[in-house]
Amino acid sequence: MKRNSIFKSIGKTFGYMKHYIPLVIFALVLAALGAILTIIGPYQIGRITNLMEDGLLGGIDMAAIGKIGIVLAVIYLASALFTFFQHFIMATVTLDTSKRMRSDLAAKMNRVPMSYFYRSSQGDVLSRITNDVQTLQQGLTNSLPGIISAMAQFAGCLIMMFITQWRLALCVMAVTILGMLTLTFVMSHSQRYFIARQEHLGSLNGFIEEMYSGHEVLRISRAGRKVFEQFKILNKNVYDSNWKSQFLSGMMQPLMTVIGNVGYVVVCVVGAILAMNGTIPFGVIVSFILYVRLFTAPLTQIAQGITNLQTASASAERIFEFLEAEELSDESDKTAYLETAKGAVEFRNVHFSYPDNPDQIIIKDFSASVKPGQKVAIVGPTGAGKTTMVNLLMRFFEINSGSILIDGIPTSELKRENLHQLFSMVLQDTWLFDGTVRENLVYNLDNISNDDLERVCRACGLSHFVHSLPQGFDTVLSDSTSISAGQKQLLTIARAMLQNSPMLILDEATSSVDTRTELTIQRAMDELTKGRTSFVIAHRLSTIKNADLILVLKDGDVIESGSHESLMAQGGFYCDLYNSQFDPAG
Repeated sequence: MKRNSIFKSIGKTFGYMKHYIPLVIFALVLAALGAILTIIGPYQIGRITNLMEDGLLGGIDMAAIGKIGIVLAVIYLASALFTFFQHFIMATVTLDTSKRMRSDLAAKMNRVPMSYFYRSSQGDVLSRITNDVQTLQQGLTNSLPGIISAMAQFAGCLIMMFITQWRLALCVMAVTILGMLTLTFVMSHSQRYFIARQEHLGSLNGFIEEMYSGHEVLRISRAGRKVFEQFKILNKNVYDSNWKSQFLSGMMQPLMTVIGNVGYVVVCVVGAILAMNGTIPFGVIVSFILYVRLFTAPLTQIAQGITNLQTASASAERIFEFLEAEELSDESDKTAYLETAKGAVEFRNVHFSYPDNPDQIIIKDFSASVKPGQKVAIVGPTGAGKTTMVNLLMRFFEINSGSILIDGIPTSELKRENLHQLFSMVLQDTWLFDGTVRENLVYNLDNISNDDLERVCRACGLSHFVHSLPQGFDTVLSDSTSISAGQKQLLTIARAMLQNSPMLILDEATSSVDTRTELTIQRAMDELTKGRTSFVIAHRLSTIKNADLILVLKDGDVIESGSHESLMAQGGFYCDLYNSQFDPAG
């Protein structure tokens, strides 16, 4: 990730929340007014001190002191109210902004090409939506008003000190300038560690997510020690960047405290000399001691605010990097539309390479013609391009050249939403969410009756399983529900049956079931694929013997095609591949 300045990242954030800018400015004005009212207090306290000092030889003017006390009470009450409303406004604005930002990030996930998720881990993307948005929201809520309030208090104190006694003001300024130079030096070296911290945190989250989702494989592979060593490296990276960023930013507050204490000493010594010479009254020293506290406290606030702002800017940079990522091409001008499809599919001279590696051609001049209602099996060794072929058919990736046509219409002329509604799809990786069996089956579908559910469950051999659950279709599927990998696969197949799309894609759909269940699914698939064009990717070649057309891929090329019987009669690559699955020596 490129290293940007704080102001550039925060500037993008303000551009994002431009509708709230007037409200934010009003809140910052309230913060400044609250700070300005606060610094009037020491001047009034100095007046009280002078009245008391003058009254030591005569009578103390309690009426005058009472009037000043009332003024002080009004000032501090108004300051507290301004500060309260400023916090309320900023909290409301930043929380609403973070809510909208999470929604935009979630929507963005549907607009970026699939290649983005091949380059980034799921954990890193999730970290941007959760950790980074939360960090940015907290930074804006706590930092900006504090910095503005501190700057107003700093400027106000400076003016009031010069009005009260310019000699003491110059002494305090000399001490403060030294602190500001040191503060600037620390800031210039700490930003890169805040950026590194968010990057390392995203990497750690991605690693944890991947390892947790595959913990069964991890244990079976006895890779616990190796994974733990990788975790320690990533964890140490987070620790190191955290330590360096916090150490450098943590130096700011003690530094400002030291400067404040030095300021007290200077005021006391120089003030005592001036008071003994009769140049200033004693009340000026009291006012200046309070002013030094109010003058150095803003520097501490500014230091802390900049620390939070650095963290927020690092998060903002990661958020806007994702929001500004390349999106899928605009399709609003496309007019071609298929309400349904007969199912004629043609691959015409298709060439494809992944965007990250354009020189490595995965699919080389692939051509095939599929008639409506045919069951097409795509087979071949690992890496031959089987799943890639389906990804191209669904336009998850765009082809380099050639065309893919459905009912004579190039898929490039159809909107992706239209294309996707023509297919039901069952993948190798099952996806079920926390919800009832019914909710998982009818996902994003309307008007599904219990009879429909019963029908597809019987077809998939799920009827006994569902009715054995405590609440049947209303049983909530969660981590506590005992459900096998095969049953999960059956549920995703039943979901595809309910979608009832004119075409079907099965990518290793029976890879997680036993032989008996496979036969049940095979019969269900035969019934489901009647009258529908279907594409089946399978390593288990016994499941596709009844396919109308088998395409044999190797190194991105179709080297053989035909029915199971004709390919076996040829005695070629398919025949060897098929026999090797039944020959222990093969």
